[in-house]
Amino acid sequence: MRRYPRIRWLMIVFCFFAIAINYIDRINLAIAAPHIKADLGLDDTSMGLILGAFFWTYALMQIPAGRLLDRLGARAGLAIAVGWWSLFTVFTSFGKGFTSLFAARLALGLGEAGGNPGCVKVVYSWFPKKQRATASGIFDAGPRAGSALALPLVAWLISVWDWETSFIVTGALGLIWVVIWLVFYREPEEMKGLDETERQNLLEDRALPTTQADAKVELWSLFRHRNVWGMMIGFFCMNFATYFFVTWFPTYLTVAHGFSLKELGTLGAIPALMGIPGSLLGGIVSDTLYRKGFSLTAARKTCLISGMLLSSVIAFAAFTDSITVILTLFSITYAGLAFTAANIWTLPADVAPASNYVATLGGIQNFAGNLAGIVTASFTGLMLSLSHGSFVVPLLVAGGICVLGALTFMFVLGKLEPLPISPKSDANVIATANQ
Repeated sequence: MRRYPRIRWLMIVFCFFAIAINYIDRINLAIAAPHIKADLGLDDTSMGLILGAFFWTYALMQIPAGRLLDRLGARAGLAIAVGWWSLFTVFTSFGKGFTSLFAARLALGLGEAGGNPGCVKVVYSWFPKKQRATASGIFDAGPRAGSALALPLVAWLISVWDWETSFIVTGALGLIWVVIWLVFYREPEEMKGLDETERQNLLEDRALPTTQADAKVELWSLFRHRNVWGMMIGFFCMNFATYFFVTWFPTYLTVAHGFSLKELGTLGAIPALMGIPGSLLGGIVSDTLYRKGFSLTAARKTCLISGMLLSSVIAFAAFTDSITVILTLFSITYAGLAFTAANIWTLPADVAPASNYVATLGGIQNFAGNLAGIVTASFTGLMLSLSHGSFVVPLLVAGGICVLGALTFMFVLGKLEPLPISPKSDANVIATANQ
């Protein structure tokens, strides 16, 4: 059996904490929203625009962030990203109205754009193909852990101090992470003390066809491939439901069902907690199927499709007022989304045409996925304004789009293998690392 460095698990744990902090910083505004609205006199439409502002820059910066991470590497790239978004989380505490809060959230999105593409790069560098879904499941448990932790933490900070303090404290968490990351993280090629056989096994597992190993591919040419579009559309559908949790879920519980801050921080955290085992299980099941003889395509797509279908139960929450039933449905939805996400994040490494395009593909699919954040936040705010606070339409639409995501992964996403480089443009787009 081929051996790999055990320290790889520490590297992915670092990623888990980075993405957990990412989501704490992302969600704290949603938890504080009712208090900010009351304090600053904002209406639902304005709050929806502020909640959605983050996604504009977050989505638009995905591809540039992916390219930058492929060039800088995960160590420097993630340090810059986490440091940037942490500073602007702190700056949010100084917001005094629509304009300043909107600007702070735009700036936050610029930094957070590097989080997931950077983690995809770490998975590619430190894990063999047969373990990448498990590794992706670990770092993608970060959003679920961050979501679950954000609710009690931010609710407690607001109740003891105020909403401004919550942004200062959560921003400080990321700055501490940056220091630890820079001290410990190195690429396998640079890490001292590794067993040379284990190091070589990792490097060999990354091997691509010799004609593609050091390829330079024109960015636009990636969009010619069906699999890239399958990844983008499927991720959009998954995130449409995911970002209901990130943006409007705390308001849904407090306004539609009368949750107090204490209940929000306890009962409200249950769905996100269920997402943690969902994410881990999604990675483990996919890798197990692959090791048991399923093709890579069958292993990944089985989990992608089943997770999206399971998530569609969010629609049934529109037809009940039972808190027990609602929390059960949202827990199933969150677990299904997490199960799917663990496999979505393996796709960039599975289909990258060259090693220096893994984070780029992660950025491309995350760009499309986070357009859903803009749509979800703004669409829900608009529906609330038009329907006098009813969440029925947003919940039904979210469930329908989950089904659409399952169909996309079934029929649009094809065989998972390194994207071919078009012979037509080989002379122009392929160059060795020495050129």
